[in-house]
Amino acid sequence: MTRELLEAFIAQKKSVLCVGLDPDVDKLPHAFPKTAQGIADFCCAIIDATAEYAVAYKPNLAFFEAMGPAGWSALAQVAEHLLQYPHHFTIADAKRGDIGNTAKQYAKGILEGFGFDAITVAPYMGRDSIEPFALPGKWAIGLGLTSNPGAQDFQLQPMADGRPLYAHVLDAYKNWADPGQWMVVVGATRPEGLAAVRAQLPEHFFLVPGVGAQGGSVQEVMQSGACQKGVGLLINSSRGIIYASSGDDFAEAARQEAKRLVDQMQMYWPQ
Repeated sequence: MTRELLEAFIAQKKSVLCVGLDPDVDKLPHAFPKTAQGIADFCCAIIDATAEYAVAYKPNLAFFEAMGPAGWSALAQVAEHLLQYPHHFTIADAKRGDIGNTAKQYAKGILEGFGFDAITVAPYMGRDSIEPFALPGKWAIGLGLTSNPGAQDFQLQPMADGRPLYAHVLDAYKNWADPGQWMVVVGATRPEGLAAVRAQLPEHFFLVPGVGAQGGSVQEVMQSGACQKGVGLLINSSRGIIYASSGDDFAEAARQEAKRLVDQMQMYWPQ
């Protein structure tokens, strides 16, 4: 999906909602068996319930991989179901990062084999570990500034020039890839960091996790992270939407939570 097409879908819906699909078998609503098929059926039901409000979906591959070969089959079912919604951007949350032929095979399998529009990647091994993911018509989404406590271990450490390590990573992103194929992960629970990253990368799209169950604010993200032209954001909520209810009303509860977040987004929509 091109940037122009993604921006058109966002403008049409006035939504930047990305629904994260993290199907923990221990948290599935009662109607679903705790099996790989159960997580596939649950994810498909969530997609159907929230498609009116979402512009993107982000399956977290860890929850599928944990189920072994059957989990990969479940992921394939979810990916195929997403093809019924061609106006939605699809992200494989895989956080891959390796060099040479290994990276090429990851890219081929996930972006071409499963058909996802984008994949999350980790930049630690450098440019040659992430360039293979920037396939024609596809996106790579590089880690930028995350909101987990361990971000202090590396990302926020000052370098010789006094700037934190993550700022040097962002400089590299500007030189490695076109903003039309490259997004950056910035955590919603660091609004001051979000504003700093936006100042450094004024044109890039951001994938912003952490809204909802993790405590991030839609208002702060919209005000700190929107780019000057358009919006340039995908705000992800996972647990807050997909586990809005564990009862028979799980789908309607997910739909209502998605609507609530989109209503908040529209309150701060750039004029």
